[in-house]
Amino acid sequence: MEIRTLLKHIGLILIAIAMTIPFLWMLGTSIKPHQEVEEFSLVPRSPQPENYAIVLRQKPEPFTGKFLDLDFPKWYFNSIFIASWVTVLQVLTSSLAAYAFARLQWPGRDKVFLLYLGTMMIPGMVTMLPNYQIMVGLQFVNTYQGLIIPAAFSAFGTFLLRQFMLGIPRSYDEAAEIDGATHLQTFLDIILPMARPGLVALSIFTFLGNFQSFFWPLVMVKDDAMRTIPVGLLSFQGQYGQQTELIMAATVMNVVPLIVLFVVMQKQLISGIQLGGVKG
Repeated sequence: MEIRTLLKHIGLILIAIAMTIPFLWMLGTSIKPHQEVEEFSLVPRSPQPENYAIVLRQKPEPFTGKFLDLDFPKWYFNSIFIASWVTVLQVLTSSLAAYAFARLQWPGRDKVFLLYLGTMMIPGMVTMLPNYQIMVGLQFVNTYQGLIIPAAFSAFGTFLLRQFMLGIPRSYDEAAEIDGATHLQTFLDIILPMARPGLVALSIFTFLGNFQSFFWPLVMVKDDAMRTIPVGLLSFQGQYGQQTELIMAATVMNVVPLIVLFVVMQKQLISGIQLGGVKG
């Protein structure tokens, strides 16, 4: 039994190393000078941290002596701004819908929920064109509204929070009703605090997913100033494809905050998934 456990641990360590090497290569390449980029080594001989300053337009390129004409700081702001607003709105709308499906009694509730849940089976590519036509009609193309509003509703988020709310004893609702609380007061003061693990898990999922969203911003964005990081990196690679060190520096700045967020919030995320999966 001990040998089997040892072999299992060794296998997991080897898998972890294999998955870590590409990230270490990206991190090492991001601080390499241009002449070392083609060398297969994780640690640069002459580290050049200035690559990050070049991407952030704090220093000029060494080849041309000019600042990059790609506004990476603005793309970073756009990604954080859009992902934050989508997270807030999606948690709000999903929690309200989950409360209606889990705590309120109304005709056809379960059938409507199944129909709503069935929208998760529709591929995003199928709804992209109708959503784009709606955004064109509302004149939301190339605006923050067009990037935020279509992503502000989530059947998955509603399902996840509904599972939490189904696990909350109904005696709380009855006690609140006896005290004269309205549905809104019950929702805000009782149900939401008790569904906190689900709210945290949904917030993390939503932020990570929208921070890395690519296809919808690619369709909606026309101006360079409105680009998000994933779309911006695409143009970065197109214009500066030979400067791999700068692309890797930009990629590191894109990925590292997400890794830090996941590491810091992983306990809440795992707790939220586990509790939501066993209730209801």
